[in-house]
Amino acid sequence: MVAKSRKQSGKTPAPPTDRDKLLFVSPPGKSNARRTGRDGKGFNGFLPNGLSGIRSKLGLTPSAFVKLGITLLLGKLYHLTLLFENDRHFSHLSNLEKEMAFRTEMGLYYSYYKTIIEAPSFLNGLYMVMNDRLTEYPLVINTLKRFNLYPEVVLASWYRTYTATMDYFEIPTKMCWSINRGEGLAPVDSCEGLGDPAYFYVTFVFLLNGLMMSLFFAYGTYLSGSRLGGLVTTLCFFFNHGESTRVMWTPPLRESFAYPFLVLQMLLLTYILRTRSPSRMAMVALGISNLCFMLPWQFAQFVLLTQVASLFASYILGYLGAAKMQSILVTHMITLGVCFILMFGNSMLLTSFYASSLVSIWAIIALRDRFAEVFKPGIITWAMQGLAWVASTVLLKFLLSTVLGASDDAHISGLIKSKFTSYKDFHTLMYTCAAEFDFMEFETPVRYLKTLLLPINVLVVVLIAGRTVQDIVRFLRDGGKASVKAEDDDELVYHSLQLVAFAVLAILIMRLKLFLTPHMCIMASLICSRQLFGWIGEKFKLQMWVFAIMAIMAVQGVANLQAQWGIMGEFSNVPQEELLGWIQDNTHPNAVFAGAMPTMASVKLSTGRAIVNHPHYEDAGLRSRTKLVYSMYSRMSGETVKRNLMKLGVDFFVLEDSWCTRRTRPGCSMPEIWDVEDPQNAGKAPLCSHMSRNSRPHFTTVFSNNVYKVLKVPKVAKDLR
Repeated sequence: MVAKSRKQSGKTPAPPTDRDKLLFVSPPGKSNARRTGRDGKGFNGFLPNGLSGIRSKLGLTPSAFVKLGITLLLGKLYHLTLLFENDRHFSHLSNLEKEMAFRTEMGLYYSYYKTIIEAPSFLNGLYMVMNDRLTEYPLVINTLKRFNLYPEVVLASWYRTYTATMDYFEIPTKMCWSINRGEGLAPVDSCEGLGDPAYFYVTFVFLLNGLMMSLFFAYGTYLSGSRLGGLVTTLCFFFNHGESTRVMWTPPLRESFAYPFLVLQMLLLTYILRTRSPSRMAMVALGISNLCFMLPWQFAQFVLLTQVASLFASYILGYLGAAKMQSILVTHMITLGVCFILMFGNSMLLTSFYASSLVSIWAIIALRDRFAEVFKPGIITWAMQGLAWVASTVLLKFLLSTVLGASDDAHISGLIKSKFTSYKDFHTLMYTCAAEFDFMEFETPVRYLKTLLLPINVLVVVLIAGRTVQDIVRFLRDGGKASVKAEDDDELVYHSLQLVAFAVLAILIMRLKLFLTPHMCIMASLICSRQLFGWIGEKFKLQMWVFAIMAIMAVQGVANLQAQWGIMGEFSNVPQEELLGWIQDNTHPNAVFAGAMPTMASVKLSTGRAIVNHPHYEDAGLRSRTKLVYSMYSRMSGETVKRNLMKLGVDFFVLEDSWCTRRTRPGCSMPEIWDVEDPQNAGKAPLCSHMSRNSRPHFTTVFSNNVYKVLKVPKVAKDLR
C-alpha cells in the first residue's frame, strides 16, 4: 500500500537540500498508477481612457466588471490547477520530484528562482544570477541578459517577502506530509501551501493565466460590441483549450508569463484603433503592456513583427491614418529601447527584424508624399510601399547584425530557409526533427473543424475581406480621390490580417498555433457583431443564431474538456532520481557536467553542479558548445570526442542510450543528424553505442542504471579550466 500521512507544519521551506522545444527530450516518466492520499486534489480600470475606457464600453458597472473578472479568473485557475494536479499528482511529490517535473528549459528557468530564494539575501541572490558561474562553465554570464528571467526575479522577491512576513506573524505557510511511495522506494516528504517554493511559483503562473481569461471576455465583448461575444470567446477558448495553451503542462516556460500581456496589449491596441484621438495615457498603457510582453520572452519580437506588419498593411490600404500609425510606432520604439536597457544591452533586440521593421515603416510613412508624387494612388503605390518595407527591413537587419557582430538569431534564418528548400544543417535539424517545430499536423485543423472554430473564422474573415474588397474597388473607381474605408473598419481589418499572419506562422511551425488558436477565439466573437451580421435581422434573431452555433460547438467542446479532465497520471522518474542522488553524494561540488540539454538543466537545478550546455538554444556560443558535447552521439572517434569534452573542461559526461537510438522519423536520429554535418564518417557505428557497452580506453564508467551512464573524462589538460 502507498500512503500519505501528516508529518509537520511549517512556515518557510526547508534548507537547500518538460512538453518541450528541442529534439529528444528525456521521457516524462509517468505511470497510470496514483499514490493514494487525501481526496479532492486534484482588470482594473487604472488608466484614464485605457482599460477604464474599455470597461465603460462594455456596459458594465465597475462592481459588475470586477465580479465578472474574478469569476472568470477563479474558473480558469481551478481548471489549470485541476489539470496540473491530475497530470503530475504534484501535491504528493517530494521537493526533488517537483524539480524533476520541471524538465528541460523549465528546470533551467526555475533554477534561478531557487538560487534567489535560497541566497542569504535578495540582493545577494540577484548578484549570483547576474554573475552566474554554473550555467556555461567556465564562463561568467549575466543570466538576466541572456534568459529573460525577470519573472523569476519578481516571483522570488515576492516569495521572500511573503515568507518573511508570515514568519514575523508566526503564521504557518505550508503543510508537510510523509509519502510512502511503495514499490521498494524510500518514503519522501511532500509539502503543500504557498510556503513551498514550487507551489508559490506555480500558483502565481496560474493566477496570471486566470486573469488572462477575464481579459479574453473583455476583449471579445469589446471587439464584437456584445457581451454575448465575450461569452463566445470564453467558451471557444475552453472548448479548444488543448490547442490554445500548454501552461497547465509547462508552467515555467516563457510564454506562460508573456502571453497574458500580449492579450492585454492587443485589447488596448483595439481600443486605440477604434478611438479617433487616443489619449497619451492610452499609448502609455499600450507601451507598458508591450514591455511586460517583451521582457519575459525572447520570441516576443517575432510576434510583434507580425503585429506591426499587419498594422502597416492596414495603413497602406488606408484603414489606419499616418498620425496614429506613427504614434503606435513611437510607442513600440520606446518600449524596445527600454527593454534593451533592462536586458543589459541584449543585441538580439536591436538586430531583430522587428527593430528594423519599425525604422523602415517610420521612414516609409515619413516619405509618403514622395511616393504620392512618383506613383499614382492605387495598387502600384501599395505594392511599392510593401516592397520598400521588405527590402529596407532585411537590409537594415543584416547591416546591424554585421556592425554589432551578432549571430545569435542566425538559426532562425536557417529554420525559415529549411521550410521552403531542402536546406538542412545540424542546428536546423535539432529544431525541425521535433514535432512542435515541424509543419502543422493535419489533425489540428480537423480539431478546429469539429468545434466549429475554423468555419466561424472563415465566415468572419470572408465577410471582412468582402467589405474590404468593395472599399478598395470603390477607391480605385474614384481614382483615389477619397479614402478607402467607408466605415470604422480599422480594427476589423487589422485583426483579420493578424489572424492570417498567425495562421502562416502556425502552418510553418506547429508550436506557434498557441498564438493562432486564441486569436481565432477572439475572432469568433464577431459572429455577435451587428456590424458584420446585421443582415440576419433583428437582435433577437441574431442571438438565437449564436446560441444555436454555441450548442453545436459544445458537443465536441465538452468532449474535449472531459478528455482533459480525464488525464490521470503521476510524475515519477526513478532513474533520474538515482542519477541526481549519485551526483550529489559522489562528486565534488566543483565538478563540471555535460550531456543532453534537458538532463543538464535538471543537474544544475537539483545538484548545483556546473554544466557546459543547457536547453536555451538561442545563443550562438551555446549552440557551438552543444554541438561539441553532442559529438558523443556522432560516428567520430572516441579520441576526438574526448578532446572536445576536455576542451570544455568537462569532468563527467551523462550518457543516455535513448539519444543514441531514438528516431522520431527517417533522418532524425542523432547519428543521422551528424551524418549531415560529418559525411566522411557516415556508415560507421555511432560512438555512443560503443560507450554504452564499454567506455574504455577513452572514458571510465562511474555510474550506471537502466537509463543513464556517467562517464568520467580524463583530467589531462585541466589547465584549460
